[in-house]
This record gives sequence, structure tokens and C-alpha cells, in this order.
Amino acid sequence: MKLKGSCLCNQVSFELEGEPSGFFLCHCSRCRKGSGSAHAANLFLSNGHLTWLSGEAQITRFDLPGSRHARSFCATCGSPVPLALPEYNLIQIPAGAIDGALELIPDAHIFTASRADWDRQLADLPGFPGMPNGDED
Repeated sequence: MKLKGSCLCNQVSFELEGEPSGFFLCHCSRCRKGSGSAHAANLFLSNGHLTWLSGEAQITRFDLPGSRHARSFCATCGSPVPLALPEYNLIQIPAGAIDGALELIPDAHIFTASRADWDRQLADLPGFPGMPNGDED
């Protein structure tokens, strides 16, 4: 499988080759903080290959002291980008950074004991194709 992706400002772009070994929605408090949302959605590639097409110098990595938690992001727009974890022979890829359609469905929700209190029965909420007031953006 070959996937391409980029950050929000398009300064960082990448290509991945390999078969995902997992696709998880992580609800741990660290992933919630890092994503600013109810969970982080990450693909994992074992024995995959990551090629930076542009903007590698724009990438900042943060390793949380005293933990195995780390994240990479574009220094300009803050978008999460892939994180190479050679010590685990893994590449972590934020699903939202993939350009185009992603023909995969997550394997599982993980760290659900840390799930945000407001992250319940979200499928029951009304949906809008854009902003509730009709704006496109």
C-alpha cells in the first residue's frame, strides 16, 4: 500500500509504503491533549517506509518526559505528521494527515477507560453538511 499525506499548510508532505499493522482511535488523556479532540486516530506501520517529500526541516518532535508518548507536528501550522519510532520498528501516522480517501476502517477504540465524559452517544447528535448557519467553511 502507498499513501501520501500533508499538513494543513502544505509545507510538509510525505509518502508511506507498507501495510498498516493497526488503525486505532486512542482515548488516552495524552492523545486527547495532543489532538485537542476526543481521541487521536492513528495508523501504525511495521516494517514500512516513510519518505519526506517536502518540509522535513519544518517538523518538530515532542517527547513527553517520563513516558513513551511522543508526537511530531508541523512547526508552522501545528498539524500532526508521521512519527518514526525505530525503537519499536513502527511508524505512527495521523489518519487525518492522509490526502485523499483512506479505504480503511479503524480496528478498535483503545484506552477507553480514559475516554472524555462528553464522548458518549455522538452518533445520536444532529449532523450538518457545513456550519449550522449554512456557511461553507
